[in-house]
Amino acid sequence: MIESLFAKLEEQYPEMVDFRRDLHMHPELSHHEERTPEKIAEFLKGLGIDVRTGVGGRGVVGTLKGGKPGKTIALRADFDALPIQDEKDVDYKSQVPGVMHACGHDLHTAGLLGVAKVLSSVRDEIPGTIVFVHQFAEEITPGGAKFMIDDGCLDGVDMIYGAHVMADEPFGTVSVREGYASSAQDDFEIEVLGQGGHGSSPHTTVDPLVTASQLVVNLQQIVSRRVSPQQAAAVTVGSFQSGGANNVIPDKAVIRGTVRTYDAEVRDMVENALKQIAKSTCEAVGAGVNIDYIRDCPSMYNDPEEAGRIEKMARLVVGADNVHEMAPMMGSEDYAYYQEEIPGVYFIAGGQNPDIGAVYPHHHPMFNADERAMLNIGKVFISSVLNYLSDGEIKPDGE
Repeated sequence: MIESLFAKLEEQYPEMVDFRRDLHMHPELSHHEERTPEKIAEFLKGLGIDVRTGVGGRGVVGTLKGGKPGKTIALRADFDALPIQDEKDVDYKSQVPGVMHACGHDLHTAGLLGVAKVLSSVRDEIPGTIVFVHQFAEEITPGGAKFMIDDGCLDGVDMIYGAHVMADEPFGTVSVREGYASSAQDDFEIEVLGQGGHGSSPHTTVDPLVTASQLVVNLQQIVSRRVSPQQAAAVTVGSFQSGGANNVIPDKAVIRGTVRTYDAEVRDMVENALKQIAKSTCEAVGAGVNIDYIRDCPSMYNDPEEAGRIEKMARLVVGADNVHEMAPMMGSEDYAYYQEEIPGVYFIAGGQNPDIGAVYPHHHPMFNADERAMLNIGKVFISSVLNYLSDGEIKPDGE
């Protein structure tokens, strides 16, 4: 059964490419998606799939009920673009100035629609329900995942799978890992309140610029001295703003940055340490301080059993030599919100191909990826979903 569905997906590939390239030419920014969700909904409705639009704002959810009772599994793809000018010389170059699909979300979307078409053709044989979650606004904070969850996109769902095309991994490879797969993301803004004055009389001031500079240095001790070497964390100050004139000590300095962690206890510890260090550094010189600490995405945690299922099926799709352990990412991904609610797995498929110029990193003006990665993701989805819903009874031929 699975091999015949793989063949159907390959037959569907030209339509998947056309859909992807149409999205690539008409990209839409996060929270401004209109045409894209309309096209997704239209496609799913044409397959006879129950469709709900406006989920969480701009999301689309399609529900395919199989002909036999069973569990419910969701598949997720994101569809927003980025504020980047497309500089590729291709026929399907973005037609929207300053906006392009520079992260592969168009591939994710078209690939998942291909999967939906293939699985809908055998719905009577499916033992359970498959939910297609098409998510808006992955690229910015707050992302669309949380809004869609709040609006019920996971109601009744037992498991969720997600995937991402990666431009720095060779086409034909698949990577997955069990446990933590990407870090949590927190952001902070610390306002140091001093007392300004003339640069010639620093003794009459409380210098917020010097205090904030010391604070930047002190924050580096969180990871080096409070986080175990066996665990991972990053505290980065990316913005420092203060003053304007060369002979004036300002009243205020503001630093902004980001925190990345995996473990929940480490996440709590880093937040508490950052606040404590900021307060004590400022109090030591008589400066005031305001701290705004924002918790964004949690860390992605891949269910070990399901990661093993994905790995097993990926070997049958791309060959054992082309399946690798995914390196944990310090970047964040709001797919993690789904995994906070139910078990799930997130894997990556290689899209790098020097022969077609697909060698540039994500979020680059020249970004592109080998479109055949949609087939690899789709085949892993199809085989893993059916294997999961049948409790391992549905297997690729010859296994």
